[in-house]
Amino acid sequence: MMTNIEKYKNIFIRVFDVREDSLNESFTFADTEKWDSLGHITLISELENEFDVMFDTEDILSFGSFENGMKILKKYRVSFDN
Repeated sequence: MMTNIEKYKNIFIRVFDVREDSLNESFTFADTEKWDSLGHITLISELENEFDVMFDTEDILSFGSFENGMKILKKYRVSFDN
C-alpha cells in the first residue's frame, strides 16, 4: 500500500511529467512548463479524487508549489507522517 507522500508525488509526476527527484521545496508553478491553468486544474482534480477532499477556492488559488500543497492538504486532515 502506498503512503500519502508516495500518492502525492505520483500525482505530480503523472500530471507534470517530471522526475521524482525534482519534487522538493523549490518545485513551483513558475518553474514548471506544464503547470499552466489546465495543469493546475488537472492537479487539483487528481488530488481531490485521491485524497477524497474538496478544496475551497482560496486553497486552489494558493496551491502554487509542491511544498505548499502538502500544507494545504494537512488542513484537510491528510497526513504525510508515514
